[in-house]
Amino acid sequence: MNPDPSSSTTSRTIGFFGALGIGVGAMVGGGILALAGVAFAVSGPSAVLAFALNGLIAFITALSFAEMASANPQSGGTYTYAKKALSLQVAFGVGWIVWFASLVAAVLYALGFGAFALFALQQIPAEGLSGILEWELLPVLLALAAIGYFAFGLTRGTGDGGAVINVGKLAVFAVLIAGGLALFVQTPFERITESLDPFFSGGFGGLIAAMGYTFIALQGFDLIGSAAGEIKNPEKTIPKAMMGTLAVGLAIYLPLLFFMSTVGVPAGESITEMSLENPETVLAVAAQNYLGAFGFWLVLVAGIFSMLSALQANLFAASRISLSMAKDRTLNHHLSNISKKYGTPVTSILVTCGIVAFLVLILPDLAAAGAASSLIFLITFALAHLIMILMRNRGYKESKTFRAPFFPALPIAGIVTCLGLAIFQAIVVPAAGLIAVLWLAVGAVLFASFFIRKAEAIEASEQALDPDLIRLRGLSPLVMLPISNPANAQSMVFLANALAPPVIGRILIHNIVIPSTEKDDLDKRLLSSRDVMQYALKASFDAGLRPESLTTIADHPWEEIERVVKEHNCRSLLLGLSDLSDFQTSRNLEKLVRHIKADVVVFRQPFSGWKITAARKILIPVAGFESHDPLRARVAASLWRASQPEITFIQVLPSTVSSETVQKNNIKLSRFAGRIIPGKTGVLIIQNDDPVAELVAQASRHDLVIMGLGNPGKHQKAFGHVALALAEKTETALIFISKK
Repeated sequence: MNPDPSSSTTSRTIGFFGALGIGVGAMVGGGILALAGVAFAVSGPSAVLAFALNGLIAFITALSFAEMASANPQSGGTYTYAKKALSLQVAFGVGWIVWFASLVAAVLYALGFGAFALFALQQIPAEGLSGILEWELLPVLLALAAIGYFAFGLTRGTGDGGAVINVGKLAVFAVLIAGGLALFVQTPFERITESLDPFFSGGFGGLIAAMGYTFIALQGFDLIGSAAGEIKNPEKTIPKAMMGTLAVGLAIYLPLLFFMSTVGVPAGESITEMSLENPETVLAVAAQNYLGAFGFWLVLVAGIFSMLSALQANLFAASRISLSMAKDRTLNHHLSNISKKYGTPVTSILVTCGIVAFLVLILPDLAAAGAASSLIFLITFALAHLIMILMRNRGYKESKTFRAPFFPALPIAGIVTCLGLAIFQAIVVPAAGLIAVLWLAVGAVLFASFFIRKAEAIEASEQALDPDLIRLRGLSPLVMLPISNPANAQSMVFLANALAPPVIGRILIHNIVIPSTEKDDLDKRLLSSRDVMQYALKASFDAGLRPESLTTIADHPWEEIERVVKEHNCRSLLLGLSDLSDFQTSRNLEKLVRHIKADVVVFRQPFSGWKITAARKILIPVAGFESHDPLRARVAASLWRASQPEITFIQVLPSTVSSETVQKNNIKLSRFAGRIIPGKTGVLIIQNDDPVAELVAQASRHDLVIMGLGNPGKHQKAFGHVALALAEKTETALIFISKK
């Protein structure tokens, strides 16, 4: 079988400085240059305090991210953590909005680059180009050119933040800060206090507004977690890189803003007035005031470098988020393809860049786009704190990775502050909330229409292969196992062990005693019940299980099973039946399947004493790729975890089906099998107009057949003619599952 390209993974090639480059590239420069004017306009000089308070919130948030990323070093960031601790649907919602936040941030920086580049070109005397430079679409074309450049570069490299761009950008900011410091020490103290008065020109509300508008300027450290799967020594590198990113960002932001609002303001004026007049270029004007034309050009150069590096970092992070989601089938699987030549997710990168380019053309309003991005980041950061609390309380795998201090006080404070700013942002800029709602609506439709079936299959397989996921989600699935025949007890327990995740899953062994008025007959039944429970418990202990046991007395066993399943809220019911063709048995089984909410697993062993681990060749019939994926995935992955058998997926098609369809289905089935089972799997696509006869023939060559029955319709039986034919015409071990 040809390996599915989607199963490939990227290698760990990014070191500390590369990881630091991702964060610094996204954080430093772009946000402050684009939003400082807005902050000063609404709050005055207290915008410096707004950035400092945002830095504190970002530091608390970075601690939670560092803990989760170092303990779970896979690419995908917040989506990956949500997938581990929350439901699949919630994880998709988190991933969808985080992906959108990075996409919109990339739009912001792409258009920002176009504006800064055009403004710089307009300062160069060139009479022949004046007409071109006044063209309204030129900034958009420059933005598209930058996106195309990075699309080409990211498909051929790691995209670790652009070291050259980062160094150049930091050098420019260092010169601006050094120039401001040199002038500051020469300026009279009275002149400094005058420029800062009034400090809170917009009052307390203005300070909060400035925090809401500018929080995205502190975004960047989280993108390191989005690339965690490609970072070397992630347990130590990720926390250091995240803290380092914030340290570098604040070391630039706070002194730069302070100097701009003091020595960058002419006598008799205020930074508030300057920002109201020139919101986009206020820092360039302020730099010109204390460094002349040289300072003006430094800000322009810094703006160009900053927008480019932030654009690259957000394109890189967005592509890794979509890559992770595609691997889980919550996005189209083609986005998970890895280039064999470059080792990069080429399809995901190109689609991400394509969406950003499209948004650049339709979202010219940077204010609304930036506000929406900031709002969404705040919401996802609040969710990240919550996820960290859940993960810590439910326990990680044994490791000595980074742990955030002052738990749970710090993450709770992070939740409150992030949500508070997000609500304020939604009220102040309603367009931001509207954009976020529209994107979520589109995502919900796509997920429900195209991805949920396959995503549930991948989730089921991952839970079976890694039971720690179930623990992190706070689940404790219960498998009920009615036992009546001591000879079948060991095989049934082995199968229950395959269905119930070790340590996390629970097994309830249930024995029913039918009452009798005859004393001798009752004594025999009680002794038989004791023997059955003794065999079952011994087999459980041998398998390393610690099951619960329950003995009840009832006249009608089938009704009693239904009652116990409902009372104990069992997730699965495992039944051992030797004769499925018996009318009364079939009738009671159909009634049970319809009445209970649990998955029903029916096991027919070929002979007394047969063990499930003895099955070396397993056959899984697949009628379609949608209806039974989760149940097939869970059982197949559980059996693989238990004994690593050879598993073959088979689909029988009519002889009239074209060769193109056969080939297409072979690719689909191979991809599905490769995602469900990590080891060697086989795929058979057979054309036969008698599928029942074909499956009976194939079953005779295997030790075990696993067949999904699905949820029967109003006038349909759960056990159809195919299942009954396998039960009547083969001696092979059978597992039938009805998924609810």
